[in-house]
Amino acid sequence: MLKDIIEKLRSKGCKITPQRRIIIQSLIKFTKFPTASELCNDIRQTNPEISLDTVYRNLNLLIDMGVVNQINLPGKDANVFELSLEGHHHHLVCLGCGAADCLDYCPVDEKELQKATGLKFEIIGHSLELYGYCEKCKALSK
Repeated sequence: MLKDIIEKLRSKGCKITPQRRIIIQSLIKFTKFPTASELCNDIRQTNPEISLDTVYRNLNLLIDMGVVNQINLPGKDANVFELSLEGHHHHLVCLGCGAADCLDYCPVDEKELQKATGLKFEIIGHSLELYGYCEKCKALSK
């Protein structure tokens, strides 16, 4: 997986720095979507010199390159991150426990969105989080 991500980044002209490599490796290790702080803490176990600012800066670049998705969660540490290897998709976010799950397809028709915005605005991408309650939290509220 690491090799595929690095190849994709290189094909877009992105330099593979040691920091980028360890951030990608850390993202691969996580089974759930980590926050930037969780990534930083994980990386500091082997690379104590890395800063949270470096993690954020590289995450933003990886988002721009299309290999990382940012998922917006309500709350203090309001963003989690995932590797974006399986193509464009969206997320279901639980307002109860904060869990985020992938919606394995995109329900948005960008051509229709472009028609709605007209010629004055060119859409180059979109992101969508659907907020509600997971099965567990929905059952607890009853």
